[in-house]
Amino acid sequence: MSSGKVNIAVYPGTFDPITYGHFDLIERGARMFDKVVIAVAASPGKSPHLDLKTRMTLAKTVCASLPNVEVIGFSTLLTTMMHEQGATIILRGLRAVSDFEYELQLANMNRAQNPELESVFLTPAVENSYISSTIVREIAKLGGDISRLVHPQVAEALRNHYTN
Repeated sequence: MSSGKVNIAVYPGTFDPITYGHFDLIERGARMFDKVVIAVAASPGKSPHLDLKTRMTLAKTVCASLPNVEVIGFSTLLTTMMHEQGATIILRGLRAVSDFEYELQLANMNRAQNPELESVFLTPAVENSYISSTIVREIAKLGGDISRLVHPQVAEALRNHYTN
């Protein structure tokens, strides 16, 4: 029997830029949960290469085929934004063992702030396991081919960003 409760998962990140690795996790999360909120962090401390509006627009473009996915921007504590969204599930990706320690620390800190939050970790498909936004930006900055790593509009946005 259904409790009538909607399971909302939030996938937070800077998405600078959103990659096929991110999309892989979003697409699988969209099958697992009633709603997935892609929460694009302003993250001024990380000095994102693309501005928040551009990162949000690209995420909306990449995920346009997924009707239960919403894209928002945020600049508050993750736990505050989760409360505002009515969400209790944090969706995160683990590419390698090296990601685990940091993600475990974040999960425990988030749960300490709000004991009702649960973190769900997904591993990417093998073909996406080596993709990171940092590597994509570096390849794009140096004029390399990123067409197998990101959506065509993301590749175009990065080309424009690094040639201007």
